[in-house]
Amino acid sequence: MHYAEITGWGKCIPPARISNEDIATVVDTSDEWISSRTGIKARHISHVSTAELATVAAQRALDCAGLDATDLDLVLVATCTPSTVVANTASEVQQRLGATGAAACDSNAACSGFLYALQMATAQIQAGMIKRAVVIAAERMLWYVNWARRDSAVLFGDGAGAVVLEASENKVGLLASKSGCDSSDRSILHIENFGSNINKYEAIGGSEINFIGPEIFKRAVKGMSVACDDVLNQAQISLDDIDVLVPHQANLRIIQSIQQRLKVEDDKVMVNIDEYGNTSAATIAIALCEAVERGMIKPGANIMSAAFGAGLTWAASYIKWGERVTPMRESTAELAPCTQTGLELIADAVKACQQ
Repeated sequence: MHYAEITGWGKCIPPARISNEDIATVVDTSDEWISSRTGIKARHISHVSTAELATVAAQRALDCAGLDATDLDLVLVATCTPSTVVANTASEVQQRLGATGAAACDSNAACSGFLYALQMATAQIQAGMIKRAVVIAAERMLWYVNWARRDSAVLFGDGAGAVVLEASENKVGLLASKSGCDSSDRSILHIENFGSNINKYEAIGGSEINFIGPEIFKRAVKGMSVACDDVLNQAQISLDDIDVLVPHQANLRIIQSIQQRLKVEDDKVMVNIDEYGNTSAATIAIALCEAVERGMIKPGANIMSAAFGAGLTWAASYIKWGERVTPMRESTAELAPCTQTGLELIADAVKACQQ
């Protein structure tokens, strides 16, 4: 059996930034209120489409792996904020990359999306169906935000992350995983006024994120902890063997609760929610890239990751890192220039929400 080694990694963070102080000028809130409850200090907002974010992250991952887009067999995009539904966003990314020989599809498991997609691509490589894939998680969560609601407006951000998987004889990559969905409570986290269930001939208002925070908190901590236990048993390893924990970045309190339940030391936990907020499927992909950049992930590292999202989906993964932690070549992939500040980019949306 082949293994699916991570040979490339890359992220794309849009340059426009919205701090908590910025948000306090348009929403009835404060830096203290936001940071004490969530751990978030800022978030980034995209001036380009989800597909463009995904393309830059993917190209940077390809350059890191030393591959060309034509080497790919699969482009898989995890997102709940697609640029287009038909045709899928992955096909646009495939086109932008020039990955002419690759299959392309989207996957939506909300915040669990990257781990779900990683499982899918890994399984295809293990089965011998493909040899190389790029798995991308890209989101424009601020597109959904209702700026009149401080409970949800302060939580989210935009961004993308990607990894390149290649067939390998070495026992590395995703070695154990567990995913599931508690659909009985799917109503506690959802986006209103979006999808074919609505009557498109009626005035329905804008789409927005609705959730019941305390219930999500309890289910997130329990779901991710149980999934991690399952993965450890599956891989026949202990928590002492884990070098790095890369959790979904939804709320610092959730991360700390998971850390305490798993008894993982502070220096082994990757946290970047303070700068990016919750980028849904992209959080783990971005955090994984930054863990490598920070030197937290070393050759042969054992990595545990867990996520929880709308649906209510959940997933956990054990990843064995390979020997390389530096890019094969420098990437020149960049987003189109942004000429507006974060507040300027949301000005029209804020005005519409306040009317």
